[in-house]
Amino acid sequence: MIGETDLKYLQRCVELAEIALDKGDEPFGSVLVSAAGEVLFEDHNHVAGGDHTQHPEFAIARWAANNLSPEERSKATVYTSGEHCPMCAAAHGWVGLGRIVYASSSEQLSGWMRELGAPPARVRNLAIGDVLVDAEVAGPVPELAEQVHELHRRLHAAKP
Repeated sequence: MIGETDLKYLQRCVELAEIALDKGDEPFGSVLVSAAGEVLFEDHNHVAGGDHTQHPEFAIARWAANNLSPEERSKATVYTSGEHCPMCAAAHGWVGLGRIVYASSSEQLSGWMRELGAPPARVRNLAIGDVLVDAEVAGPVPELAEQVHELHRRLHAAKP
């Protein structure tokens, strides 16, 4: 179930995705929130330089592994504009992070990429549950997913 607090953090993720797009990057943003509701870490995509592992969810997993106890990680929530890719889902699982809440799904992203004529991804878009065995996951959120869709339209409209 997605509540008002979740929507607040997801909206921030969409804002971060737009910041990434405005900086010439792919529109993805994520926020890590403690069990007490404190924003611990936030970031957006940094793949424009060619390193396609520079996803915000992966950065969150690295940060959490270095800065939080296993118990703190398990009680934290990761909010993200787009459902974790398999790399990020695995990192999330390996460091023992808690709940994942996303605005748009991998399935939606795949459809948008086809619609926009983007070349196929080199990595399969899998649902988090196809990567992690015990993840607590919520999403997508239709109104926010449409905002993310628009960011992807803008990204592809700007490409030559």
